[in-house]
Amino acid sequence: MATIALEGLVKQYGKATVVHGIDLHIRDGEFVVLVGPSGCGKSTTLRMIAGLEDISAGTIKIGDRVVNEAEPKDRNIAMVFQNYAIYPHMSVAQNIGFGLYKSTLPEREKRARISEAARVLGLDALLDRRPSQLSGGQRQRVAIGRAMVRDPTAFLFDEPLSNLDAQLRAQMRIEIKKLHQRLGKTIVFVTHDQVEAMTMADRIVVMRDGRILQVGTPMDLYENPADIFTARFIGSPAMNLLPARLTADADGVRAELPELGASLTLGRFPRDEVTGSQAFIGVRPHDLVVGRHDGQGLTLTGRVSIVEPLGSETLVHIDVAGIPIIASAPGRAIPKVDDLVGVHALTGSLYLFDAETERALCRV
Repeated sequence: MATIALEGLVKQYGKATVVHGIDLHIRDGEFVVLVGPSGCGKSTTLRMIAGLEDISAGTIKIGDRVVNEAEPKDRNIAMVFQNYAIYPHMSVAQNIGFGLYKSTLPEREKRARISEAARVLGLDALLDRRPSQLSGGQRQRVAIGRAMVRDPTAFLFDEPLSNLDAQLRAQMRIEIKKLHQRLGKTIVFVTHDQVEAMTMADRIVVMRDGRILQVGTPMDLYENPADIFTARFIGSPAMNLLPARLTADADGVRAELPELGASLTLGRFPRDEVTGSQAFIGVRPHDLVVGRHDGQGLTLTGRVSIVEPLGSETLVHIDVAGIPIIASAPGRAIPKVDDLVGVHALTGSLYLFDAETERALCRV
């Protein structure tokens, strides 16, 4: 049983509180990613689960056991760090087997575990090499292998891919995902990279300032963000936010965007009083399409400032009355800088946020 439960978890350094009473339940065999900007408390939370940081208040359970006072070695979890932490004077086999150094297992069983971990991670042919003879991705696989041989109930990963180049990061994302599918172990993975979170997680935990803002599947968070921070943090490029003022009449509610020369009919809105309320209309760049006007929605006109050809599509940076937005165009239809273009987003692809609370109100 490898469920992990955090109940009212708090971490303080002196008078400063860096984790504010968070609650989280991680299911057995689940791949959960803690994501957020630097300083949001995600690594501190992971280190408290591992026992590397004392908790100030609250409870941590691994399975049915409260482990608040348990030493790291007694929690039956394995941690993989950002800097690999492998020994340069040891071979790959010795590094992988280091986690069994104090184990009472027979030598034959230890060798079998090292061989199996190497096979799973594609390190069979490298067991006699030293770390200096390995690539960054191979060194990270050695660190994962060292965690695997202990057969832990859960794996904790603390930004393990941040030292790799872009191509290796993409490769290692796939390898860690395959490893999870093969082993079926609970994984808690910390990153500041929302692409890693989206592509790897069963569920994502969005953190900010030591608090959990939202928990859900990658598509839950992408399609139904609970607030402006989550809406802009999840998804690349970030969601466009357009200032609006809400007005109401007998026909329903409208969002007026006077700075952009546009307005949008919202229909019936689930609040009694909206007249004069300040809001933001959110639209993802992939839903804001250059030159398409084939339905109701939001239409804007602006001047192209930058284009980013990506092959399958082109990201188009546009200045609309001094407000920068990002739209998309087909890969072969590349507008020119300084072109005046129209962009359109269909009804149903827009989001409405309260400007004061920054909470999501509805899809429009």
